[in-house]
Amino acid sequence: MRALQFTEYGGPERLEWGQAPEPHAGPGQVRVAVRAASVNPIDVKMLSGAMAQDERPAQPVLLGFDAAGVVDEVGDGVEGAAVGDEVFGRGSGTQAELAVLDAWAARPPGVDWAVVAAAGVAGETAERGLRLLGVEAGTTLFVDGGAGGVGAVAVQMAVARGATVVASASEANHPLLRDLGATPVLYGEGVVDRVTDAAGGTVDAVFDVAGKTPAEDLVRLVVDPAQVVSIANFGAGSAGARVTGGGDDSRPVEALALTASLLADGRLEIPVQTFAFEHAADAYRTIATGHVRGKLVLVHA
Repeated sequence: MRALQFTEYGGPERLEWGQAPEPHAGPGQVRVAVRAASVNPIDVKMLSGAMAQDERPAQPVLLGFDAAGVVDEVGDGVEGAAVGDEVFGRGSGTQAELAVLDAWAARPPGVDWAVVAAAGVAGETAERGLRLLGVEAGTTLFVDGGAGGVGAVAVQMAVARGATVVASASEANHPLLRDLGATPVLYGEGVVDRVTDAAGGTVDAVFDVAGKTPAEDLVRLVVDPAQVVSIANFGAGSAGARVTGGGDDSRPVEALALTASLLADGRLEIPVQTFAFEHAADAYRTIATGHVRGKLVLVHA
């Protein structure tokens, strides 16, 4: 099969759409013929070597952590999934012709392949952050970075729960945030004052998905610093905030089921930009700028 891969750390120029061994579904997994797969910031970090301990990979590294496609192989112990099912979910090495998923949900009827492909990582991460913060009806939430992939999903999930949402973005993305149900504020220096003005005081919770505002500033927005959760600032704990990278905090099956339900009901929309797999380097160059609206998705022609 063909898969997006690299053999040396660096930038998008290191990417190759080339041959790789076929993966197979193990116990509790399904394999899909990939229709689309999203690009996430962690993919860029892997490519750059930021997460590596060695100077060079020992073998080609495959990229991608979520995808959508048609099940063509079912592992032992799997119930509720069969060959031919259309699903989306989370796995590894998903930017390929074939990918193994560890957690998945049925593709809602009528939802575009690119949209559901964008929902795996973003949906799980958004659900996790909102759950850790206890966001519910009546909560006032600030999402720092509301126009990106995770941020846009988190805003809509919070609104669906009945929360009041303030979210930061560039001025060009303020109309998008309003459409998603949030009150927009400009990101950057002075954002704490702008959020306070928009919310009429402190907020109940802060979900930091961008990692650009100092945690010391974000904790000023809440009564309890632990009501700031970050997925992007791994030093936020020094200010009393919480950092989550998944692990025991993650409930992927529950999160994907919720995401599928919101997509099916029209309460969740995911803006996407699509790129052919052969032009994946262009998607990686775009996401590396840090100014992405919605999700970037690779699609098979």
